[in-house]
Amino acid sequence: MNTIISVIGAGTMGSGIAQVAVTYGCQVNIIDSFPEALENSQSKLKYILSRLVEKGKINNEQFKSILDRIHWTANMDEISNSNMVIEAIVENLEIKQDLFLQMEPMVSDECILATNTSSLSVEKIASVCKLKNRIMGIHFFNPVPLMKLVEIVPTKELNKKYLLDVEATLKGWGKSVVTAKDTPGFIVNRVARPYYGEALRIYEEGIADFATIDWAMKEFGGFRMGPFELMDYIGNDINYSATKSVYDGTNHDPRYKPSATQKKMMDEGFLGRKSGRGYFDYSDSADNPEPKRDEKLGKKIFIRVLSMLINAAADALNEPIATRDDIDTAMTAGVNYPKGLLKWADDIGLNTPLAQLKDLHTQSGDDRYIASPLLEKMAVSNSTFYA
Repeated sequence: MNTIISVIGAGTMGSGIAQVAVTYGCQVNIIDSFPEALENSQSKLKYILSRLVEKGKINNEQFKSILDRIHWTANMDEISNSNMVIEAIVENLEIKQDLFLQMEPMVSDECILATNTSSLSVEKIASVCKLKNRIMGIHFFNPVPLMKLVEIVPTKELNKKYLLDVEATLKGWGKSVVTAKDTPGFIVNRVARPYYGEALRIYEEGIADFATIDWAMKEFGGFRMGPFELMDYIGNDINYSATKSVYDGTNHDPRYKPSATQKKMMDEGFLGRKSGRGYFDYSDSADNPEPKRDEKLGKKIFIRVLSMLINAAADALNEPIATRDDIDTAMTAGVNYPKGLLKWADDIGLNTPLAQLKDLHTQSGDDRYIASPLLEKMAVSNSTFYA
């Protein structure tokens, strides 16, 4: 019997999840209450598949087979025979809870109910349901067909069998799977915060401009995109909201405090590529400034941002939000970091980020620079994250 996956929400994420599931042989329902969203999802998938045919990635028979296995509908009742339902709707707790309340009696007691939330508590979403042992977070990354990482976020009552079943399914879809504790931002959206936050702080202190900071992180860190380039790509509204969510969810931990600069950019409508202007100008006539290619300055910027990232990774391991290997896998597969942060810490020596953090804390008095207890303990004892 074919596995039947239902995806609630025909937007970019929902359609991407459906595309992956159907490509790997599942029967898929895409459910959305807006006819325009369903039509858009269907036309986009047909276009993507036709391009794959043109490139020789799939043949005409596979094209037809994939389309035959996917069904677009506005009728929620069609989830009734699903093996798994994945919710990919708006990031609003009450709306998601209402949806889970609606879904629960429609499916069998063995049907897995999952949320693709990137910022909300999975436990809170599950709290309205009677059977919590089959509810989990399955956080995909955009664009779903291209991004390998998936974060699984179990609820406390989740049946381990369902966890293992979902892990096997996702790996069968070609995904790299990590397990994260139900904490704000899970692994990636929490540990990555300093890449943006510390870059913004360096700018606000007048040390360097956007272009120079981006150049430093690419030149000396090997990052594919600089922090400002990446924020413009993500969208300053989305990136700010993610930071605020982690900040609020961690009881206003100073390490995740949102930047006034980014909020100003967002409020003024400078959202990045999608608005034509963010930290950089994306108009045809744009004349963006060149970076100041100063090696000493570049290295200083790089090690400061890297130290904050390593500290966040060490803290995630200390809590623990996830295992050492899952933290490093999440950052390489989820946000394309050149290497895992804990491995990177070993490579440069744990005393390097620790000394940088202590120096920044002494200079500024800002508690955002307090070192993770685990990083400090391991540095003092000359330990490493990897034996």
